[in-house]
Amino acid sequence: MPNYAAPGVYVEEVPSAQKSLTAAATAIAAFVGFTERAPDDDPSDPQGLKPRLVTSWTQFTQLYGGFKKGCVLPLSVYGFFQNGGSVAYIVRVPNTEPADAPSTLALPAADRALGNPITVTSVEAGAELSIAIEPVDLGDAEFEGPTPFNLTVLDGNIALESFSNLTITPGERFVETVVNKESKTVKVKVDLRKDVDLSSLIDVMKPGTFPLVAAEPVPVPVSSRKFAGSETARTGINGLTIADDVTMVIVPDLVTAARKDDGSVDLGLWKSVQTALISHCEQAGNRMAILDPPPGMTVQQVKEWRDETAMYDSQFAAMYYPWIKVDNPAGVNGDREVFVPPSGHIAGVWARTDDTRGVWKAPANDTIRGCLDVERPITKNEQSLLNPIGINCIRPFGTRGIRIWGARTLSSDSDWRYINVRRLFNMIETTILEGTQYAVFEPNDLRLWEGVSRTLTAFLTGLWRQGALFGASPDQAFYVKCDAETNPPESIDEGKLVVEVGVAPVKPAEFVIFRISQQKQVAG
Repeated sequence: MPNYAAPGVYVEEVPSAQKSLTAAATAIAAFVGFTERAPDDDPSDPQGLKPRLVTSWTQFTQLYGGFKKGCVLPLSVYGFFQNGGSVAYIVRVPNTEPADAPSTLALPAADRALGNPITVTSVEAGAELSIAIEPVDLGDAEFEGPTPFNLTVLDGNIALESFSNLTITPGERFVETVVNKESKTVKVKVDLRKDVDLSSLIDVMKPGTFPLVAAEPVPVPVSSRKFAGSETARTGINGLTIADDVTMVIVPDLVTAARKDDGSVDLGLWKSVQTALISHCEQAGNRMAILDPPPGMTVQQVKEWRDETAMYDSQFAAMYYPWIKVDNPAGVNGDREVFVPPSGHIAGVWARTDDTRGVWKAPANDTIRGCLDVERPITKNEQSLLNPIGINCIRPFGTRGIRIWGARTLSSDSDWRYINVRRLFNMIETTILEGTQYAVFEPNDLRLWEGVSRTLTAFLTGLWRQGALFGASPDQAFYVKCDAETNPPESIDEGKLVVEVGVAPVKPAEFVIFRISQQKQVAG
């Protein structure tokens, strides 16, 4: 309280008891799986296992590389951005380890007819080195045979070793003899064609800088525990705990890890990873898992798998069937087109729906960009078996394109049957949680109660006007109760402020029914 002692005019700022709430983000995806390489932007995380934020496909390729055989995640991330997604976290799961083999390089000759006469091999396995070749300037001196050259071993831009006046032919400065005797980083082998007369050539070695190529990484099996990861180490699915703003989680490379040598799928591993994913989303309380069924299943098989093997029951998970065919930009596996799990593309459609309509709109009856075909066409009668058990179908509709034709969660609770209802509540709860932090440690009195009530009422009224809540008036759409009834003296003594909020979410018109009858003409 200011102390007024001298006469004069005083100006005071009085904080408002009502604050404004801004709706929390709803379209932030997280992808867990395999990538071409690990990002090198964090020295404390050399394997690149911690979640990284990317906002475009270009940024993803800069950090993680592009399309690669054995990695489904890049195709899913590409589909996410293609379908309207704009923000995603990437969690890399290591599925390879460096090969215990040296890096190699075949140095090219100036004359293409000579091929690659010198082969360079690193002493250390997997060494990231480069070789610089520079011809020697002889001036007016006479020299028999090809021009000598200088060879420098580089680590990035740092010269580790340098050898001068080397020759391609045996002699005092023969490159194979000199380098193999003096170098501690590389070994060389010269292999010249016997039918080539070197005496007629001036320059044999092509000048320039050439990187050594490391041996292909060795694939390693990935267990469900690796996918689940660790919250403490910030790895895997559980590492997403630090990404508070994530609203949907996808694990597209589950098929890569679960595929056996004989081509079959390890359904035990499949269920184990998806169960860990669902548990993570339920514990976080603000995100949903977008699940993929095992590949190649018929309608009957996926129904039996859902009923008898998976047996998921969660309001924080949704499943889509069947897999979709997309273009294969890098020709991975030698195919121009490839079937991929739909989850990444679906996440993009969710993001697009949130942006154009709102999170309260069911992300269904919309086309999937980049989808060329489905793994298995589904009829209306077949969907009647899958829809009641929470499997959302992707179906072709001729000139209307290939559309998402389902909007259900995997919950048996009818209150949380629809995806948009669960996601709307996620958004409202997160918004209230983040926007009412100002109330903590404020005097727990009538002024605070009324201020919190006005804040929430203004926010929910705005949602009702946008069509997110059901009702002809705000009173029918929601209520906010914060008074002496919800905050009795004993509750206040415990330091609690209790606010009751009830909302009536809009639900999708899943079954549109027109009742048509024949009207008889009545004689006038």
